[in-house]
Amino acid sequence: MIHEVNVVKVGIADLNIVKAPDLIRTAGLGSCVGVIIYDLQHGIAGLAHIMLPDSSLAKNGAFNQAKYADTAVDLLIKKLMMNGANKFQMKAKLAGGAQMFQFHSTNDLMRIGPRNVEAVELQLKKQKIPIVSRDIGGQNGRTIEFNPKTGMLTIRTVNQGTSQI
Repeated sequence: MIHEVNVVKVGIADLNIVKAPDLIRTAGLGSCVGVIIYDLQHGIAGLAHIMLPDSSLAKNGAFNQAKYADTAVDLLIKKLMMNGANKFQMKAKLAGGAQMFQFHSTNDLMRIGPRNVEAVELQLKKQKIPIVSRDIGGQNGRTIEFNPKTGMLTIRTVNQGTSQI
């Protein structure tokens, strides 16, 4: 029996999971961070497209947990475990976190990309999930696609071609 491979797309401030042989992809990673958490043994992976480092920045009203590093990582881990992943076998890969605009200011608020990366790394450390590779920083946007069967993350970087980690 042949299984058609589907590509699950994750939008900005969104997250989702897939099981092999399906793939998961997100586009438009500028200062946002794409965090992939996966369990290769069970062929399952999740991807969160994180916009901001800290949910304390949220305005009143509807709260989107996938938008913030401090809430999206935990939510993604829970969703993976509910679908058969083993927390002790989870690993992570990161991409994005670019500094898309140059500011002549020392204001930390303008460092959104680096702050997003730091926040995601902190959450993964709290959860004891090792980061096995990363493609972060720079000044270019990225599109990423992860294969939960092989553990390969394909990264298309604007004006720099494609790489795999």
